[in-house]
Amino acid sequence: MRKFFVVLGLLVAVSMMLAACGPKATEVPEAPAATEAPAATEAPAPAKPAPQGAWVDSVVFTSIDSPDSAITQLQAGQLDLFAETVSNPENFKVVKDDANLRYYTSLGAYTEITFNPVLNFADGRLNPFGDPQIREAMNMLVDRNYIVQEIYGGLAVTKLLPMNSSFPDYAKYIDTARALENIYAYNPDKAKAIIAERMEALGATMVDGKWQYNGEPVTLIFIIRIEDERKVIGDYVAGVLEDAGFVVDRQYKSRADASPIWNRSDPKEGQWNFYTGGWITTAISRDDGSNFAYFYTNLGSGSPLWQAYTPSEEFFTVSERLWNNDFKTIEERGELFQKAMELALKDSVRLWLVDQVSFSPARANVQVASDLAGGVSGSRLWPYTIQFTDKEGGEMRVAVNGIPVDPWNPLQGSNWISDSMAYRATADVAVMPDPYTGLAWPQRIEKAEVVAQEGLPISKTLDWVDLKFEPEIQVPADAWADWDAANQKFITVGEKFPEGTTALVKTTVIYPKDLFETVKWHDGSPLTVGDFVMGMILTFDPGKSESPIYDEASAENLDSFLSHFKGVRIVSTDPLTIETYDDYYLLDAELTVSSWFPAYAYGSAPWHGLAPAIQAEGDGKLAFSADKASANSVEWTSYIGGPSLDILKEYLDKAAGESYIPYAATLGEYVTADEAAARYANLQKWYGDHGHFWVGSGPFYLDKVYTTEKSVVLKRFADYPDKADKWLRFGEPKIAEVELDGPSQVKIGEEAKFDVMVTFGGEPYPSAELDSVKYLLFDANNNLISKGDAVMVAEGQYQVVLSADVTKALAAGSNKLEVVVASNVVSIPSFQNIQFVTAP
Repeated sequence: MRKFFVVLGLLVAVSMMLAACGPKATEVPEAPAATEAPAATEAPAPAKPAPQGAWVDSVVFTSIDSPDSAITQLQAGQLDLFAETVSNPENFKVVKDDANLRYYTSLGAYTEITFNPVLNFADGRLNPFGDPQIREAMNMLVDRNYIVQEIYGGLAVTKLLPMNSSFPDYAKYIDTARALENIYAYNPDKAKAIIAERMEALGATMVDGKWQYNGEPVTLIFIIRIEDERKVIGDYVAGVLEDAGFVVDRQYKSRADASPIWNRSDPKEGQWNFYTGGWITTAISRDDGSNFAYFYTNLGSGSPLWQAYTPSEEFFTVSERLWNNDFKTIEERGELFQKAMELALKDSVRLWLVDQVSFSPARANVQVASDLAGGVSGSRLWPYTIQFTDKEGGEMRVAVNGIPVDPWNPLQGSNWISDSMAYRATADVAVMPDPYTGLAWPQRIEKAEVVAQEGLPISKTLDWVDLKFEPEIQVPADAWADWDAANQKFITVGEKFPEGTTALVKTTVIYPKDLFETVKWHDGSPLTVGDFVMGMILTFDPGKSESPIYDEASAENLDSFLSHFKGVRIVSTDPLTIETYDDYYLLDAELTVSSWFPAYAYGSAPWHGLAPAIQAEGDGKLAFSADKASANSVEWTSYIGGPSLDILKEYLDKAAGESYIPYAATLGEYVTADEAAARYANLQKWYGDHGHFWVGSGPFYLDKVYTTEKSVVLKRFADYPDKADKWLRFGEPKIAEVELDGPSQVKIGEEAKFDVMVTFGGEPYPSAELDSVKYLLFDANNNLISKGDAVMVAEGQYQVVLSADVTKALAAGSNKLEVVVASNVVSIPSFQNIQFVTAP
């Protein structure tokens, strides 16, 4: 008998050190022998009164590209926290061995190669990555195991698909994932043969071992990031492609230098062929279905790259349906999901490489809530919990890889994690994501109700949401169903659907009675219903061709939204109560609730903070999106720096002089001229004091931005309505530890039994807290032979029984039994496997 234990590695103690204990795009890995698994790094809970808003007085962000430099500054006491994810085992050893340092772990970072999808550039050059079959072959040309072991030192796991292998969907569809991983396993000879066949079909020829097109070498421009392991990854991938007959122009660039090329240039210009991409999922995703549309279609972003994506009609349809959750049963979702997994590899505009097991180093006296997926930088809770354990208040010095990277604006500004970490601290939210499960907890809202059509696969876990089912949900005729951009009025359900219409779900959100008395914007303006209505308007207006701020990139998203949206209705303003009717839903009632809180995709903003930018875009001076800015040769709207500021100031002064109310035919019913005048006066003073237009309602406000020096200063917002200790309540994540015990040799045609022990902290894992304990059986060729559920024997003890008929299907040789354990209390599955030999 042999026993195999799961080595939790960095998962053993995800450092979410909150008061209770003392913290975008993975299996529990077995760490290599040379890499010691990190241990818990717990700090004592501070015994001090909680201030209003944030614990610290200010947070100063600076830019440091190198983890080595950041750790040196941490050791010297010149820095308090390096918020980037680090996956270098040597860096980890330094941090672990220093008593003055600690670390926070995360599983949400991942690395890939982004391909330019345009086949022929404007100057006639051939781009091999414009061919889907060449992109597909790249999956077999690159050795992901080499990257994991030699570059990440075991602090990563291989990644083939746009799903995080630490999240529930990967475990749910593990059989399909494993089958695809077998099909696309490392096979350089096969990959080179496919590439050669396609290159010849495209008109290229091999001359002296190098591909040529129209008499010139096929040169691939590779944008390689320099701040982390991607520099070494870039060199490895470049070498592989050079060996396949290409000339590779390796262009090493920082984040700030790379972004304008791969993300903002027109792909047809051919400034680049491929790029070392890096992403982080900032919260545990309970539904990875939207990843396909985000990463492979123009629904994902308004940037020129995304707008150049041309997936097959079948792939777009499947991706859009998952994007909109357009299915009626879990089984139907599973069919869509597994088809999308297959089609993603046929498309392969992205070559996924690894899911990282990362850490963020800090001084030992720093305490902050980290998310299991997003770490510190991705955690929604970081601004609410960051503090020093040995003093009150103070200035927290935080370093990231560049800040600001791209322009900040709430509608379509920067999505870089270093930028978003800072600006999310200035924004309040309606609900707060649970750092362990990804479920939502109420932050600003008081309660909610979800009514779903009978038979839909929706469930609830938390008590703040009521879930009911009804045979049919009629949408009221006076609900707003669409937007007339020409007349700036909402179109009612009665006008759009004269015969009436139904919805699959109705959600009702109720805010506290004192919402508009307690919540203020940073410039002193009170939150009002007008801010909510502005958000509703901007859900539609940029995607309408009659709008002065029409953006083609928004039109596709609006069409997709309107394919399921049925209506919204403000039932009451005291307390604010909003009903939403939709055919879109998530599997969790907590995540299905539509709040309409004025927090946009890239930051929050009051209606008067948006008005100057809306006017400027309407006059052709600015554009919210990078794609429209590039197409119209105007500035990408920035609220924090550059030429945009003078333009926004001009329009702010004009709006103030006129007491301008945008979308007056609708918003004018909720905003008076006096309120408009007062708000614009507040914003003028704000701009005079701070030199920017970024106004939020979160626990920190943006004080100063130094674009040249690459620094941002946040300060505690004294008028924030909550005490700083509101979110100090999460303990250690209950990640299952798995032990697998079984025979080393099995006779073909005879029954075989394997024991599975599931524990946490040395104690049996309660069965009531487990979703499933599943097994997968693979033969010597890695083909899936059998799958099923392990049988519970006692608390924490399960058994997998392979019947005589199952073992009869195995040939002589080595086989693998894999066990997947999914918990209800933490959304990180645990994996373990055991190898055994079959013989006659």
